[in-house]
Amino acid sequence: MDNATADDLEWRKAKRSVGNGACVEVASVNGRIAVRDSMTPGGVFLQYPARSWQFFAARLKDEIIFE
Repeated sequence: MDNATADDLEWRKAKRSVGNGACVEVASVNGRIAVRDSMTPGGVFLQYPARSWQFFAARLKDEIIFE
């Protein structure tokens, strides 16, 4: 990620986040998706190819029933 830190990214939470702090946040960076724990925003984060993240998110939507 070319020397960027977590503070350099524009993080966003899921629309369905309940606000208790126990969620993940994502940010787009150089064609990849960075993912971090919202409870440790200054900590480490993972990166995935955008297509892999899109596939993962689509599978979640298929498997999870929201009430």
